[in-house]
Amino acid sequence: MKQDSSVRFHYAWVIAAVTFFILLIGAGIRSAPGVFMVPVEQEFGWSRSSISFALSVNLLLYGLVGPFAAAVMDRFGIRRITILALFMLALGAALTTWMQSSWQLTLLWGVVVGLGSGCTASVLGAMIANRWFVKQRGLVMGILTASGATGQLVFLPLLASLAESDGWRIASWVIASVALVMVPMVAMLMRNHPSDKGLFAYGATVADREHVAPAQNPFRSAMKGLYTGLRSFDFWLLAGSFFICGLSTNGLIGTHFIAACMEHGIPAVTAASLLAMIGIFDIIGTTFSGWLSDRYNNRWLLFWYYGLRGLSLMFLPTALSSSTFSLGLFIVFYGLDWVATVPPTMRLTTDIFGREQAGILFGWILAAHQLGAAVAAYGGGVVYTVLNSYFFMFIVAGAFCLLASFMVMRIGRNALSVDVSRNM
Repeated sequence: MKQDSSVRFHYAWVIAAVTFFILLIGAGIRSAPGVFMVPVEQEFGWSRSSISFALSVNLLLYGLVGPFAAAVMDRFGIRRITILALFMLALGAALTTWMQSSWQLTLLWGVVVGLGSGCTASVLGAMIANRWFVKQRGLVMGILTASGATGQLVFLPLLASLAESDGWRIASWVIASVALVMVPMVAMLMRNHPSDKGLFAYGATVADREHVAPAQNPFRSAMKGLYTGLRSFDFWLLAGSFFICGLSTNGLIGTHFIAACMEHGIPAVTAASLLAMIGIFDIIGTTFSGWLSDRYNNRWLLFWYYGLRGLSLMFLPTALSSSTFSLGLFIVFYGLDWVATVPPTMRLTTDIFGREQAGILFGWILAAHQLGAAVAAYGGGVVYTVLNSYFFMFIVAGAFCLLASFMVMRIGRNALSVDVSRNM
């Protein structure tokens, strides 16, 4: 086994790069419904709430599959499961071009793409960061989390332009093709453990070499992790705050922001570009958040992230109805905070529950995130159908974020928990 100091370029950075592109493409595919919502509504005459229901199923499964995906990856390997997930993303996106009924949208984009995206989500980034990195783990997690914003930046303007010029079906074929292109790269470069390359994790020594868990039933491992979490008050705080995170990000803004902009006279391509700009600032904010999570108290980081996000959401209705400067201010302010919560949440999960359980436990916490996202995605559609406005949803989401900012200050205070400040 090679020592880290004897390796000029550690293979962990190759794994991180491959994972970055997997997560980028997965995020790009998940962002597509925000672009397709209005064209699909206009073509088929389906209600906003029925389309939102399919997207809420997608977001819910994206989260619920996380802990099971982590357990299955432990059992069968990251490379195999990731390749299967990419095929599912391609299949679901391609088959939607032939759909004729709203239930088919729910089946394909809700179930098939939802299951595939659940395996190309933050839980994958968490597993890679924990397995392959000891040094700079927080920074790596921040970069991998920022890949979601990069996916928006790359795909949203392109998909919006294609949907407007050539139709949403062409855009669906593009994202299906991109998912398939990633398959050979994953097959050639992805490895399950540092030991597969004869290495320790980056920054590791003989004293903290990796522990490869014995093969277990994936379902039993996932449910055992859930049982462990449910007995911990810290888990409830982490999951509850992350529920609000999902509600206030990809559930509400990720799904309904473009439609909300169009309701205020902003063209679809421009609205998609604005959402992509949020992604630009999120790359900065989330990467910096990963750096901060290695150095400062993660509870206080989360306190500020949620609080500032809540204020920005409450400001959004005013920004949409007023000047370009106000909307630009929202984009910068909110964008820096889009998913900056992920690195400190992952760090707290690892510190409290340990590296061996962190992947599955974070998978369940991510499931809570996506449950919140599903509630906001469907709820936003229902509220819009009833009130013909998103104003109420933006204000409520902002209020929940302010609540989360106080919830996170209790994380790690339990006497039975690890002192999360010892490594900060």
